Amino acid sequence: MQQRSETLSVSTRRGLTEITGGVRGVLRGSGIREGLCTIFIRHTSASLLIQENADPAVQRDLEAFLSRLVPDGDPLFTHVAEGDDDMSSHVKAALTRTSEQVPVREGELVLGTWQGVYVWEHRDGRHRREVVVHVMGE
Repeated sequence: MQQRSETLSVSTRRGLTEITGGVRGVLRGSGIREGLCTIFIRHTSASLLIQENADPAVQRDLEAFLSRLVPDGDPLFTHVAEGDDDMSSHVKAALTRTSEQVPVREGELVLGTWQGVYVWEHRDGRHRREVVVHVMGE
């Protein structure tokens, strides 16, 4: 059993940023042919998502829906130290995921034809996010 772990630094802005290529790069560098790839984001105001990568409208619609569900500046929130998008970004991250697992077969991620791995940034402005990719197998 082999393991390899690497941290990707991802520049984001609000919405989805595809990181499939970076994750594949870590996998290829590991030399692992069969196993499991775990992807983990080290933040509480952004999340991870496996989603369609063919039509950008899907990404826009997901962002629009979640923003309607959890609006910035909701008067319910008291944690607003970093602005109107502070607490709403934490709620969005809590409703989504901070990690994903993808099987590895024949040295490749076993994703569907139209699937990609994304960082979902829930804050306004540009941010730099750290994503840990851990590959384990043979």
